Amino acid sequence: MKSELIEAVRALAKEKGLSEEMLFDTIENAIRTAYRKNLPKGAVEPANIVVNLNRQDGSIHVYARMNVVEEVTSPASQITLEEAQALRPTAQLYDLVDKDVTPKGFLRVAAQSAKQVIMQRIREAERGRIFDEYVEKTDEILTAVVQRIGANSVLLDLGHTEGVLEKDQMIPGETLTEGDHIKVYVLSVIGATAVREKEPQVRVSRIHPNLVKRLFEMEVPEIAAGLVTIKSIAREAGSRTKMAVHSSDAMIDPVGACVGQKGGRVDRVVQELKGEKIDIIKWSDDPLEFVANALNPAHVETVFVGQNDRECRVVVPDNQLSLAIGKEGQNARLAAKLTGWKIDIKSQSQAAEMADMVDDSEMPVAPIMTPMEYDPFAGVQTDDDTL
Repeated sequence: MKSELIEAVRALAKEKGLSEEMLFDTIENAIRTAYRKNLPKGAVEPANIVVNLNRQDGSIHVYARMNVVEEVTSPASQITLEEAQALRPTAQLYDLVDKDVTPKGFLRVAAQSAKQVIMQRIREAERGRIFDEYVEKTDEILTAVVQRIGANSVLLDLGHTEGVLEKDQMIPGETLTEGDHIKVYVLSVIGATAVREKEPQVRVSRIHPNLVKRLFEMEVPEIAAGLVTIKSIAREAGSRTKMAVHSSDAMIDPVGACVGQKGGRVDRVVQELKGEKIDIIKWSDDPLEFVANALNPAHVETVFVGQNDRECRVVVPDNQLSLAIGKEGQNARLAAKLTGWKIDIKSQSQAAEMADMVDDSEMPVAPIMTPMEYDPFAGVQTDDDTL
């Protein structure tokens, strides 16, 4: 058993990538605890216990480290000079001497304790390895298999651990069934705690705008190569996404690169998102041009800068007003979130009527679509209506 213990420790250390010395130290601590628990009733517990696990033959000894004194007043920590010299002939007063207090038949208890602590350490190391693996995947997408569907969440198989897709991170209207393969965006990783000693749990999302971003990075080589850049994304998951793209290379059409031949690239993303509509628009460093592009598919006649910072008024043909605003204001709302500008949309007729007013200072303030506290890559949840 002695040699088997040493071989087992070394094999496990190599297999799991752990330090041999760390495992030996852990076993010695476990044996120290086991010794205290197995003291005979009424026995005096030594004040200072030292456990030695021989790294060569696996022999285990428990020692009580005692102070050498002339007169013993504390049997738990003191020993007379005569007793000390019987253990170590060179011992002197006030030395520290180790007295072997290994109980008879203690080897079996020690072996059981060693086994338990090794298994516990392996589980901890495995959890730590998995945690580190998935923490590195935060802000990335993974392919997951739907394992179990609950009332408020879906449990996913991510390969080495579980993922949790909570109800508020699911695409509105999407129906999942066990065994489905889906792409998910990693939000965070929850490690093991004193209360929850389980494998790390990965929180994922299907509604985060970065899911769309990562999907296009996978589908469009020009994005992966850095030739095309995704500047901003505004998303209402399950309904519509607007994505602004730009290329520093004049020879590359960023919109065309994302759409792909016969729409193949964007179609694959749409298919993964269960039919969610995606508007890909050209980004511009001219904010007014960017606003006009963002209102696609509506045609914009003119964009005027407003009196306040990052506000503008957009004029569209009369027959384009409803298209520019979108169903329940969705197109204008997403354009505002995409650009970070407040957008007031008027038809040509409305703009002409306003121009006929006495003077601009008396012009009433029209309702304006506002991006609120805009973050182009923040999660957005509103209605799931489509145009």
